[in-house]
Amino acid sequence: MTGSRPKPASATDSARMAATASTVMHPVCPSAVSDCVLGNVGWMRIGELAARAGVTAKALRFYEQVGVLPEPARTSAGYRDYDSGALARLGFVKAAQAAGLTLAEIRQVIAVRDSEGPPCVHVAALLDQHLADLDGRIAELAATRVEVERLRARARTLDPAACGVDAVCHVLS
Repeated sequence: MTGSRPKPASATDSARMAATASTVMHPVCPSAVSDCVLGNVGWMRIGELAARAGVTAKALRFYEQVGVLPEPARTSAGYRDYDSGALARLGFVKAAQAAGLTLAEIRQVIAVRDSEGPPCVHVAALLDQHLADLDGRIAELAATRVEVERLRARARTLDPAACGVDAVCHVLS
């Protein structure tokens, strides 16, 4: 039929969509479920994704380059066109970085997920290693603090006029 208009949504459909939009938020994108279902949200250009994720467009390109964010589809004009899965992936990347994981480790976790399923055992092992590393660094910092306190106490007892010309500073000699 030429010139026909699409059938308007029924009052029941409109009420259901309005109720859903006002009460249920999508777990990935900051929009109502009905927006995502209706296709109003889900495909984003790089600037929009960057703004939603709280990162820069340059960071998104870098994440693609290092393999923690898959390359998105492209528009016919060549623009990146991200789906809402990219936003979820960026949320994971940011949480993993906050836990101290490197981008290489994050890439490993993603590879485990893609090839073997849930990477929770792998993530737990990485976190155990990070805890051990942190404990070691904390111990080193505590020892450094003790040494700096000792040197500071020594500095209070030394006369600057007694510092020889060959020594840069006798506090540290």
